Amino acid sequence: MDSATWQKVLDLCNRLSGVTYENLTKIIRLEQSGSATRARNLDDSFQNDVDSWMGGGTCFSMTWHLYQAFKDMGLSPRLVMGHKRKERNIHCALVLPKDDVGYLFDPGYLIFDPLPLPQPAPFGTGEAFFPLVPNSVRLVRPAGDALELWTGGAGGPMKLRFEYPLEGVSVEEFKQHWSESFYREMMTYPVLNRLDRDQGIQYYYQKGNLVIRDKDGSRMERIPEAERVDKLSEIFHIAPDLVERALGILKK
Repeated sequence: MDSATWQKVLDLCNRLSGVTYENLTKIIRLEQSGSATRARNLDDSFQNDVDSWMGGGTCFSMTWHLYQAFKDMGLSPRLVMGHKRKERNIHCALVLPKDDVGYLFDPGYLIFDPLPLPQPAPFGTGEAFFPLVPNSVRLVRPAGDALELWTGGAGGPMKLRFEYPLEGVSVEEFKQHWSESFYREMMTYPVLNRLDRDQGIQYYYQKGNLVIRDKDGSRMERIPEAERVDKLSEIFHIAPDLVERALGILKK
């Protein structure tokens, strides 16, 4: 891959870093379309232009956006699924070959830097550490065909987040898991996640609680229901009417 193409990759990642991870538009699309397949196709129709998204996206829409963009550049990205303990295929990411090295792209976990995969033993240490802010990342290769994602912040212990089989999945299988994601438990409450890369601050909201994380640690605050629409709109850069509509659907 030449340097000009790689710069386009970096520019795309930087642009995507301004997008909020959120399931509100996903909840709205499922309600208005009536089925996961039709809701997913609504996501598909917006993928070529981040500015056309209603607000943000989940790991599937962000990863699919990168996949399409990389294919348009003539590259060969590989879709990989993430497992968490007993939960299978609940997350997704991309692996992109470059100069005999694979790079992990995981925008759905708010990692907007391409991370070079460590070489597994016996050719390498099998681990690589990245001091990102506010969450450091460690990649572990327990075997040549497997990858583990560990994260931690502010001097705290690293936690295993996901395991990725590196052989990847087909587009058809990826879209099947994407459709299934519309019926997972996390679609029964709002989940929003945004990274302010310039300030090194992460904002995470779930079930009424807002977590603010920076290089010094985390703090949590409860957002009163009466203030929820305005606060979420302001913090996560989503139009108030979309926030209100999604919260209304969840109340039904």
